Amino acid sequence: MTLTTIIIILIIILLLSLVGLYVFYNRGDDERLKMDIGGAAPRAAGGNDASAENSVRNRLLGLGVVSASVVGVLLARLWSMQLVSNEEYSKQAEQNRTRTISLAAQRGRILDRNGNEIVGNRPSLTVVSKPSVVENEIEVKLLANLIGMPAAAVRRKIQDQSEGAQSNRTVAQDVSRRVVAFIGEHPYLFEGVTVEERSARHYPYGQLAAHVVGYTGTVTQEQLQKSAQSSDEGSIVYQAGDTVGQAGIEYEYENVLQGVRGEQSVHVDASGAVSEYATLVPPQNGSDVILTIDATVQQAAEESLGRIIERVRKSVSPTCTSGSVIAMDVTNGEILAMASAPTFSPNIFVGGISNDDWEMLQSIESANPLMNRAISGQYPSASTIKPLSAFAALDNGIADARSKYECTGWWTGFGQASGQYCWKQSGHGDMNLQSGITYSCDVVFYEIGKGFFESDQPEAFQDKLREWGLGAETGIDLPGEGVGRVPDAEWKWNYYTQADDVDRQWKGGDFTNLAIGQGDLLVTPIQMACAYAGIATGGSQWRPHVLRSIRSRTGTGSVIDYEPQMLREVKEDPAYQKIVRDGLVGAVYDESEWISLHFSNMKEQVAGKSGTGEQIGHNPTAWYVAFAPANNPRYVVASTLEEATWGSGSAMYVTRDVLGALFGEPDDQMVAISDMQVAD
Repeated sequence: MTLTTIIIILIIILLLSLVGLYVFYNRGDDERLKMDIGGAAPRAAGGNDASAENSVRNRLLGLGVVSASVVGVLLARLWSMQLVSNEEYSKQAEQNRTRTISLAAQRGRILDRNGNEIVGNRPSLTVVSKPSVVENEIEVKLLANLIGMPAAAVRRKIQDQSEGAQSNRTVAQDVSRRVVAFIGEHPYLFEGVTVEERSARHYPYGQLAAHVVGYTGTVTQEQLQKSAQSSDEGSIVYQAGDTVGQAGIEYEYENVLQGVRGEQSVHVDASGAVSEYATLVPPQNGSDVILTIDATVQQAAEESLGRIIERVRKSVSPTCTSGSVIAMDVTNGEILAMASAPTFSPNIFVGGISNDDWEMLQSIESANPLMNRAISGQYPSASTIKPLSAFAALDNGIADARSKYECTGWWTGFGQASGQYCWKQSGHGDMNLQSGITYSCDVVFYEIGKGFFESDQPEAFQDKLREWGLGAETGIDLPGEGVGRVPDAEWKWNYYTQADDVDRQWKGGDFTNLAIGQGDLLVTPIQMACAYAGIATGGSQWRPHVLRSIRSRTGTGSVIDYEPQMLREVKEDPAYQKIVRDGLVGAVYDESEWISLHFSNMKEQVAGKSGTGEQIGHNPTAWYVAFAPANNPRYVVASTLEEATWGSGSAMYVTRDVLGALFGEPDDQMVAISDMQVAD
């Protein structure tokens, strides 16, 4: 019985009571005039009549007035509720029985520069349950047995409200067709349990470009709080249970890959169970991201990196397990390939990664597969720094094109007690700056280091290295980039706080180490790729990037096309540039006959440099950086292998294979790595 019905009944009762009072009060024998029985003249009955009859009548009259007042108030309230506030109360009633369920949007795809799908979406058969199923112990146990999960785990998943109080609860993803068929054939056993076709990340090329594309995972509490507090225009407000990018492109371009949630309005009964579905606002899929990566070149880079690491590990250095390679267009900064080893499969994160798998990816034994060594790895640059050391010397008057040096294999520029060996201990003989680069003569660069130590420009060397981009991020559009380090007197004093004051001072040996890329200098592979791109173009360095464009959510057009950005321009005298470039061409074709063998079979001339970075307690880090064509450069390739000994005997192969993929000219001269002991 509604409130309105009750009020109407009360009003009728009160009205009937008033009618009765009226009849009683106005009955036929009017006693307002009383007759004297004795025959006297009639008299009015005025004054105070305190008779019992009159008292009752007055009380009934008062009751009538009160009742009329109550009826008036009730009528006024009823009028207010039914007419004035009807819309408000109707709205509140509708809100009490209506709930809104969020509908997840499908993430945008990630494609290579040619439209090949590196990351897509696939349907995932998912068992979902209504919240009420948790109360049916038998159904929970049957469902657990069917999908092969502990009953307690199934119960926890059904009780999880992270996707919304009225939303169906996700119980299991990627279930087999057998499970789907059984649930469909036995609906009476699984009331409230259904199978939905949802979307999950799909990797047609497997683990290809894993460090570039990254991976997805369930939104963290920190990300939830950050999104809720963000005031940035266009920022996403996450909900518990959302799938978001956690690394690589998935993380960097989360705002465009993440779609726009839809909404489903439902009506619920008094217990909160869904009784019917109402309006629907469909979700909008995320935008597709087009990368600068070429899947063919990327595949060649990853295969070569893995193959050469394995050969080095088996033949000369059992501790060689890691490395990276980058291929970049020097004319615009586009990354054609970026590989890091060891790698991982992003598919392992789909549906949630297990604790065992996560611990494996984080363990020392696995060599941290999640680390993108191409941008995060920091190593001594070794001899790949020598072209920049030459520029520093030329620009500051420490050397010129006529400078001559004599290499006997043992240098004593700071005295016999502080003597240093050249890598070729038998000596190179007479050298100049160009041949010093070509043959990687350490003595030439020891002299450069000594020149800076004795000059009145104590920081000019470091300033030149920083001018070329060392010690700073390149700003590549990927998370986790390292900075590296250009050591100087202030840094050394503050870093070696446990040493005595004499050893904390900057010394001549610090300069000689810096000039050959050893000591405390640290660089990242992406920094060296950019530096050599600058050498190739005469000083212009474009900011490296992996985004090419972002497609529109509707149609085939793009909403964003990446505009190349100039990272820096280093001004160098053309004569100095020629000395350095000629030295780098010589390092490929003149320094070693067998190195030349691997590049002479290419139509395009190559300029490059190897390096072997010494590290205390570890085998050296191997380097090989090259650009081609040497006379009209288009691509630069930088390879590093950790604990792989000689750069020219290991990393060189990776660089050559990637250049072969870029120019369609594979290397047909393979020599056993164990026979390659040419120094850098």
